[in-house]
Formats: sequence, structure tokens, C-alpha cells
Amino acid sequence: MRYFILSAIGVFFFSAPKLTAQAFLFGADLSYVNEMEDCGVIYREDGQPKGLYQIFADHNCGLVRLRLWHTPSWYDTLNAGQRYSDLADVRRSIQRAKAAGMQVLLDFHLSDTWADPSRQLAPAAWLNVVDNLPLLQDSLYHYVYNTLLALDEEGLLPEMVQIGNETNRGILLSPEVNNSGWVLDWERNSQLFNTAIQAVRDAESAAGTAIKIALHIAGPSNAPWFFGQFIQHGVTDFDIMGLSYYWAWHKPTSIAQTGQIISELRQAHPGYEVMVFETGYPWTLDYNDSAGNIINELHPDYLPASPESQKQWLIDLTQAVIDNGGKGVIYWEPAWVSSSCYTPWGQGSHQEHATFFDFDNNLLANGGIGWMEHAYQFPTASRSPAQAGVFKAFASAGFDSLIIQWDHPAIAGELTIELFNSGGSGVLAHTALFSGKAGERHAISLPKLPPGIYFAVASHKGQAVGRASVWLGGSRP
Repeated sequence: MRYFILSAIGVFFFSAPKLTAQAFLFGADLSYVNEMEDCGVIYREDGQPKGLYQIFADHNCGLVRLRLWHTPSWYDTLNAGQRYSDLADVRRSIQRAKAAGMQVLLDFHLSDTWADPSRQLAPAAWLNVVDNLPLLQDSLYHYVYNTLLALDEEGLLPEMVQIGNETNRGILLSPEVNNSGWVLDWERNSQLFNTAIQAVRDAESAAGTAIKIALHIAGPSNAPWFFGQFIQHGVTDFDIMGLSYYWAWHKPTSIAQTGQIISELRQAHPGYEVMVFETGYPWTLDYNDSAGNIINELHPDYLPASPESQKQWLIDLTQAVIDNGGKGVIYWEPAWVSSSCYTPWGQGSHQEHATFFDFDNNLLANGGIGWMEHAYQFPTASRSPAQAGVFKAFASAGFDSLIIQWDHPAIAGELTIELFNSGGSGVLAHTALFSGKAGERHAISLPKLPPGIYFAVASHKGQAVGRASVWLGGSRP
């Protein structure tokens, strides 16, 4: 068997992240992509047409977020009457995401239309039971459970599921309650959330595949109270605390304060991960259509509106999330560009000025897309340099295995082998048992990886004891 090795000169200056159960995730909400393409949009990179999902996969996007509406019949009077963000459309999107090698976060809005802090309308199909909690729970359970099993039958089960969208007001409200002002009935709310969570857990068990469950709150400053209330009222069987953070709506909360809130959530509720599920920042304040734009305020530290300012906002936010132990950042609708089609509020897009594309639908190379490839500073397992010459990393001839050679007889036992891409994102964690014999090798199966330089870090009892770099994912150029 042939092996390939890259010289480890300089690798001891590489700051390797401390990988936990889940590597840091760079994500994008691509819910509008199918609709945009059906409306004639052609996405380009370097002036050449290119598949949108491939564009994001090629720029280190590891997670695609997709919204699911119950019955979005309001689409029937728009454009050609084609519905989007229903189950048929979501199937199509998940297929594209998985074909491009990305994970999926499925966002159950639990509504026929947009759900957010001001609107949490139950689907029209459930209005006749919306005030009968047991019957509403039954409808909710079977909807979530059957949706996930239907996706699983086609090999499309999402890795993550979000129960509701920006659920500051709760979920599944009647029109009367929704329009009556601020009402939050925790007794009702907690039972509905636990019903949906149980449906996911039962689907997880039936499919034999783990699914991470997330709850989602808008506004970092709101999050400590809301998540505390969830847990106090018995909603505890979830994995991720998801936040929305936009300067336009959540000022004066700063990026630094958002990071501190993430740290406080992790300290107050150990065992839960925290992610930013939505953020956005304009690269221009101009318009490319007649539809009013949603985000119209700029942060004073990120002026003027430009692709570079957009990218810097995302880099600074992401570094703050990393520094405080958060697990990921997702950008909301980076591909919702202008088109000839209509929304209920106008012709075109309400977000074209905050996408990652210019007004000709060409990727802005100096804009937000580069945020996912930035060289972030991750916490290290140890600040002390690993010993030189004790640890080597090879790739098998077919690049399907990572071969680790250990040459340090003084250290034996379990070694944690962590693999990171050049951007610092973890792609693999593996525990191997070494006897301490010089030259001992251990093979680790590899997932399909993009070609490039990767960094392997060996840790023993929480301390980094060896580091090496290796080319993986295909033939070297």
C-alpha cells in the first residue's frame, strides 16, 4: 500500500481547535434557491454559471437550513402558482444539499406562512382543533413524525430539526390569540414543544439515526430568559439553543455582548450547544427591483455598506461565537437575489442587497462568502508545542484512510486524533489505542473530503502531544 505524507515543517505554529462532539458549522439558509431558479435566475461564479449548492459547498459551507411550511396555499395566486417550502420543495432541496455533501437543518415553521416573534399562526388545517390541546398535540405529533419518516424513506433525513421559528411568542396560536398582543401561555407552550420533541425522538428511533433537536429564539438579549423558561417548564430534551442576531432589530446588543450571552447560556445550561441560526448584513443599500428591502440599518463599526464590510461582520461575529464556545453560524438567505417573480409584498427580492451575489447574480468574491473560509482562532487543547518527530500522518493511496504513525514510547493508551481543514473546522474525531511501540500505525476511515491540506492533532489526557499536516481528498496538484 502506498502512503502520502506532507512535511510537518512549521506545523507546531498551527493553532488546532479543540474538537468536541460536533465540529464548528458554517451554514446558509438556502430556502429560496429553487424558487429563484424557477424564476429564471442563473447563479454565477467568476462570470460562469454554476450550481448554487456547489458554490456553497466549495466555499466551506457544511450546513444548509431549509424552512418547511405546512400548506403554503398563498403561493397559488403568485407567479405560476408553484408552491415552495412545502414538503415536495423541501425534498428537492435536501436532495441537492446532500448531493453536495452538506448537512441539513430542517426548520419546522409549524405554520402555513412566515413564523417569527410577531406571528405564530397555526396551520389552517388545524384551526378547528387549535383550542383543544389534546387534539392539537395529536395533529402536531403525527405531522412531525410522518414528515421525518417520509424523508427517511428516501434517504433524506435531516441531521438537525428545529421546532418552530423564532418562537418568542410560543407556537401554534389561533388568529385571535396571535392578534391580541403579547401572550405566552407556558403551560400550553411546553406541552406542544414536548409533543413535537417526542415526535422527533420517535422518528429518530424508527429510522435508527440520530437527529439533533433545536429551539430558536430571536434576539440574543432575550435568549437567557426564554431558554431558562423552557427548561423550568420541563422542555429539556433538546440539543441546541439557536439564536437570531441582526443589528437592525437587536441593537444595541453588540457582537461582543452576543458572545458573552452565548458563554452565559453554556455556563447556565451545560450540555446544550449554542448556535447563531440567523444573521445578515447588507453589502449595499441600493435596490435591484421594486421590492422593499428588509434590512436597512448599518452598524457604525461596519461602514460603509460594502462586500468587505459584510464579510467582516460575519468574521467578527463568528470569532466571538467560537471564543465563547458556540457551535456554528448560519447566514439567512444569501441567495435570495432579484428575479421577475413576485412575493406577497412586491416584485423581486427583499434581500438582494444582503446576499452574497452582485446584481448580475455573480458571486461577490470579496463579500460574505469568504467568511466561511477565514482562518479563525480556535481554542487549543494545549498551548505548549507538541513534540517533534513523534507523530506522522499519511493518506492511503485511495485517500479513504488516514494512517497515523506514533513514535513516542513514553506515551501509551488512548489517543484522540482530531482532523481539521485549513480553515480550522473539524472534520473528524477518532479515539485509538496505542501500545507505545515506536513506529506503531493506526488506520482511520475517512469521509469524502475536498482536496487540500488538513491538520491532524493527537491529544492524550486533554493535552496536545503531536501534530502533523497531510494532503487529503485526491491527487495533489
